[in-house]
Amino acid sequence: MGEPGDEASASEAPGAAAAALARGLPGGIAVSRLRVYDWPTSDGRMGGSPHLHTTSTEGYVVLAGSGELESLSSRGLETTPLHPGAVVWFTPGTVHRLINGSGDLDILTLMSNAGLPEAGDAVLTFPAEVLGDPERYAAAAALPQTDDQAELERAARARRDLALEGWAELRAQAQADLDAALSALYTAAARLVAPKTARWQAIWRGGPAAQSEATGSALASLAAAGTESLYGSGVGTLAPLSGPERWGMCGRLTVWPLV
Repeated sequence: MGEPGDEASASEAPGAAAAALARGLPGGIAVSRLRVYDWPTSDGRMGGSPHLHTTSTEGYVVLAGSGELESLSSRGLETTPLHPGAVVWFTPGTVHRLINGSGDLDILTLMSNAGLPEAGDAVLTFPAEVLGDPERYAAAAALPQTDDQAELERAARARRDLALEGWAELRAQAQADLDAALSALYTAAARLVAPKTARWQAIWRGGPAAQSEATGSALASLAAAGTESLYGSGVGTLAPLSGPERWGMCGRLTVWPLV
């Protein structure tokens, strides 16, 4: 560890700065642009598929348009207005549904634990009989492997509509008994994602956790006025993935790679 006055060079072993650059955006986040679906729903409102994340906090920066975030959490049923400049976030276990009130709701989405949302940490609010059957759930949640955009849209809409069926059931249950509704939902969600968690641990250790550990190492070095953590510094850039926007759960997605 360096002492005050030590001479260091850029050829030294890379420090925390290089480790952070190698592992993506600050804080282990993932970023995407979301143009919320303007498809009418069974309740006459335009929007996306209700779902929850099991490990990741999600945040929105509203770029354009207006609408609402319907949510169900330990705090009960809530509605949060969305307008340009609004910043909203919610923790794992929060069921959320985006309502596209203006028809052009456009959001920058930030996800913690980059890599885990991409590895399937979300659970859609399908009816209870689908949530309780892993094979039926997987079939209902998957989109076809095709470049046919019309076919993908049909599948995404069918998935959304099935999630809305379960959302209506869930809302009614929560109004009658919030704790029982959440307990049943969370138990089903945990059972669905349990087989994936070994892979998730590896993703988390190699990305978000490694970034946090690099910060700890940097603080230890700087406490002794060391400089090694600053070498390997630089600028990182990312371009969005090529091809058409993806058919996400809540809208059309422009996606940036994790690294």
